[in-house]
Amino acid sequence: MFEKLLKIAGKDKSERKNVALVLSSGGARGLAHIGAIEMLEEQGYHITSLAGCSMGALIGGVYAAGKIHEFREWMKGIDRKKMLELTDFSLSLNHFVKGDRIIEAIMEFVPDTAIEDLPIPYCAVATDWAAGREVVFRTGSLFEAIRASISLPSFYKPVQRNGMILIDGGVVNPIPLNRVVRQKEDLLVGVDVSGHDYKAQMEFKHELSERRKNDKSFASQMLSKLIPDNIDFNYYTMLSRTSSLMIRQNSKLMAQLMKPDILVDIQMSRYGGFDYDKSEKLIEIGRQKTLRAINKFNSK
Repeated sequence: MFEKLLKIAGKDKSERKNVALVLSSGGARGLAHIGAIEMLEEQGYHITSLAGCSMGALIGGVYAAGKIHEFREWMKGIDRKKMLELTDFSLSLNHFVKGDRIIEAIMEFVPDTAIEDLPIPYCAVATDWAAGREVVFRTGSLFEAIRASISLPSFYKPVQRNGMILIDGGVVNPIPLNRVVRQKEDLLVGVDVSGHDYKAQMEFKHELSERRKNDKSFASQMLSKLIPDNIDFNYYTMLSRTSSLMIRQNSKLMAQLMKPDILVDIQMSRYGGFDYDKSEKLIEIGRQKTLRAINKFNSK
């Protein structure tokens, strides 16, 4: 009997290939989700359900609609000029960008559909600004759910729905491990790109600062006078860093609560939330980090 149980346990470890996948918020860093999905599939895993927040909701929705390859090819054409073309600026007091152009551009090759008609269970998480609670989209328009989930506060225009003002889901649940549909044998896999490795970034900037100080050339000395070392420490970076700390803490607490079988934790120091023109580099990071996490899981 004992040997039989051991055999079953060994079989479960090696043959559990169905994955309930959860993708976090993180802005452009969320493009690493594409690499994570690719690597999971290459390693023989089968994604049976998806839950996402913010950029994770977008990538997850595009994958569930069967258009992830088309999306990756489209992202290759995104440079700084194209980003500006897709940015519909607004003079509103509560947002800078309407956010309609980007959704309309994606809808050209990913038609909107009802979430309940997708081939696999999918949900997106947004935040009810007034009530301070999460709103989970499991039915209705796929792109309405995505648009609500990516509504970065004060940047994108909030979505108004059923009397609610909806903003980015990352405010309350940046990696919704507790919202994905999961069958008994499914592995729970989370990909978390919500963290930004500021320590490594600051160490890198300190190194550059030291190089500037040691460079006695006229050009370098003029640059030092024109661009102070602390130029990156301002109101915007203070608010951005504070927000990132809160989101990161929430994602870590969710991981501790739900204990995913595989957690791909991707903290970046070089890339930020608006580096959409770096898609291929971000995708490759997702691939590498996911392979490491899979190998770690298989070696346990």
